[in-house]
Amino acid sequence: MSNVEDIWKSVDGGVAAPKGFYAVGVQAGIKYKDKYDIALVFSQVQAQAAGVYTRNLVKAHPLYLTQRHLQNGLAQAIVINSGNANACVGESGDQAALAMAQIVAMFMAVPLEDVLVASTGVIGVEMPLDKVLTGIRAASSELLMDVVKGIRGQKETAYDGAHRAALAIMTTDTTVKERACELLCSQGGVVTLGGMAKGSGMIHPNMGTMLGFLTTDANLAASELQRILREAVDESFNMVTIDGDTSTNDMVLFLANGASEMTLSGEDLLNFEKMVKMMCVQLAQDIARDGEGASKFMEVTVSGAKTKDDARKIAKSICGSSLVKTALFGEDANWGRIFTAAGYAGAEFDPGLVDILLGDLIVAQAGKGVAFSEEKAKEILGLKDVQISLNLHLGKEQATAWGCDLTHEYVTINGSYRT
Repeated sequence: MSNVEDIWKSVDGGVAAPKGFYAVGVQAGIKYKDKYDIALVFSQVQAQAAGVYTRNLVKAHPLYLTQRHLQNGLAQAIVINSGNANACVGESGDQAALAMAQIVAMFMAVPLEDVLVASTGVIGVEMPLDKVLTGIRAASSELLMDVVKGIRGQKETAYDGAHRAALAIMTTDTTVKERACELLCSQGGVVTLGGMAKGSGMIHPNMGTMLGFLTTDANLAASELQRILREAVDESFNMVTIDGDTSTNDMVLFLANGASEMTLSGEDLLNFEKMVKMMCVQLAQDIARDGEGASKFMEVTVSGAKTKDDARKIAKSICGSSLVKTALFGEDANWGRIFTAAGYAGAEFDPGLVDILLGDLIVAQAGKGVAFSEEKAKEILGLKDVQISLNLHLGKEQATAWGCDLTHEYVTINGSYRT
């Protein structure tokens, strides 16, 4: 099993791909008519669970509820709505989040504490609770029928439900972000991992308006799941920036129900961790490619750093720079903006040692500009995917961050987001 392709492979099904998991999405009319806006993810059995959350001091009401419910490391259902953030509305927001959990618990016959809640949308607007609860009833009824009928035997139907769930968590996203893969274990069994995410704007390191949900049928303890999730998020979702804003609602949740009956250890556990990180990176890249109004995808790799933290800071700083992003949009090889963004990142390095490349084109060496072909630079910056590299020549650590350009369309989208 030396090649990645021999160890795991991509499959269909999103969050419903692992054994024992179901998902549905329904239209409740929360903000827009005919848009999927309620998603429900369910495990047939109680699952080990982990979560990471926004570091914004202003947090949404469902986030607080989910943190409380996850204190015991157990969960069985996740209910998500788009169209309303349920943030900064006072006591009614707490009551709305609780009501969402209560109705799922009642329909699906699970403990209230085993229901996690997530929301995304406009901040400071009271939740249209009647619409939301009606939607959750419909989602719960459909999902319950799927479980009773054993719909997993009809993969197309089960996977359609998961796809609708991925649609339901979208706001200004233009593409669905869902993935699934299978890991072949050394003892002969298979472990499946599913995931879906949303995010298009207000994305920034430490998580912006970004929601992610992972499911697996592996048998893992909550503490192990938390460690794996934290490490994966640090290398993926926390390395994405769209516009420098960090939201109130961000979270990534991970459920493991053990339905594969595969307990991972040794090389199998290491491969599973790599698979989780790979999926999180892919979902993070999906988010960066779908940045609001974006026309280009930017990947910044910083190598030769003394510490991993220094490399991460510089890569994220460059991706988050409005001047770098606008230069990318204008296809202007203004490498000075890249260098400047590195300089204020809060990381230690010697400017006199730094090399900067656009794609494979060296534009600065040992901290100074070099003669380069403007035509070649224009060609590189005209690509849909643009790679920027910095070598600090100080150590062996490196990190990669992802982002996008800043376009006129971004202003148009966010100038009227509330209305």
